[in-house]
Parts: sequence; structure tokens; C-alpha cells
Amino acid sequence: MSSLEDLIAHARRLHSEGHNPSQIADELNLSMETVTWLLTQQKGAEAPRDIAIDWTPVSSHADMLRDISVLMLKQFFYAQCETTPRREGAEPTVAIGIAQSGIPLATLIASEREMRLAIYHPRKHATGENPVGSLSGNFAQIAGERCIIVDDVITSGRTMNETVAYLRSHGAQPVAISVLFDKRGIREVDGVPLHSLFRVSRID
Repeated sequence: MSSLEDLIAHARRLHSEGHNPSQIADELNLSMETVTWLLTQQKGAEAPRDIAIDWTPVSSHADMLRDISVLMLKQFFYAQCETTPRREGAEPTVAIGIAQSGIPLATLIASEREMRLAIYHPRKHATGENPVGSLSGNFAQIAGERCIIVDDVITSGRTMNETVAYLRSHGAQPVAISVLFDKRGIREVDGVPLHSLFRVSRID
């Protein structure tokens, strides 16, 4: 996005095409509060403190996606070596892609390290009166597995907290979270180390 006006127009176009605010937030890598502000532009309402991230020049090319997934893996293993000695059997066995942007990254990471692949659909993508998050039954199951959670951007952290809780309640051990961009500036989510290639912060 080249300007705030472009961002507003993009959000409104997605909304007119039937996307709900949660889907728009995922698509634009923004918080729900920011998307609500973009769609409503309420008079007197102050713009939320947020940062728009557009990484489509990379995400639209499979070869560059592969390169960046390798960087994510390297960053994860470098961080692991700094804190704990490398042990046989301690590596993740399943890469879990958060729908939707985390799926291609998790797929490439799983392929690179011969892990199995699982896909998690967060609660915010579900419909109905009591939406719940769910693991896709078409991919790897997670009970008894050591899991690395993969996504492109962490914005509020709610989806990551939800995913960690889901994995633990279903018998898995989340050992790490790997993202491209961390907009929160955090080092862990509910005790699970968070590794990001880039930390993004706004200074006013």
C-alpha cells in the first residue's frame, strides 16, 4: 500500500466482496481495531496505532518464499543453539501453518526439515454463534508431537495464544513460534519462545 487512502480503499473493496473484518485484518496484516477504523472512519475517532506490512513482492514468488522459509529455519536454530545445546530428538516434528498466510511458509519449512505438516484454522475464521479454532483433519495430527507454529505476522498475539492453548489441550508440545514480522515486540507467547526475522515498531 502506498498511502492511507490506498489502504482504506483496499479494505473497503475486500469488505464489498464479502470479506468479514477478521479476514480483512489477516489479508492486510492489521489489527481488527485498525480494520474497523478503516471501514468506518468514524468522525473524531483517532486512528489506531498500527503498522501496515505489504510483503507481496516476496509472497507472490514461490522461489523467494522458499528462501525466506530457509531464513526462518536458520534463525530458529541459531536461537536454539544460543539457549540450549542441540539434542537428538529435540527438534520439532510437526510444522503447523496458521491459515492462511502461515500455510505456504509451514509447508516449505516442513519440507526442508522433513517434518510433517499440520494446518490450524483459528477461531476468528469460523462461523456460527460459538466459533472455535480447529486443526484440519486432512493433514498431520499433533498428539504427542513437538510443534513449531508458523505464520507471517504476529499483530495482537490473540491467534498465537489460542493456537498454543489448542495444541496443549490436544496433547501436543508447542516448542517454538516462527514468524516473519513481529509487530508486538515480544519474545514468547504463554511460555513458548517466539522467533521473528523482523521486529517492527512504531515510534511517535
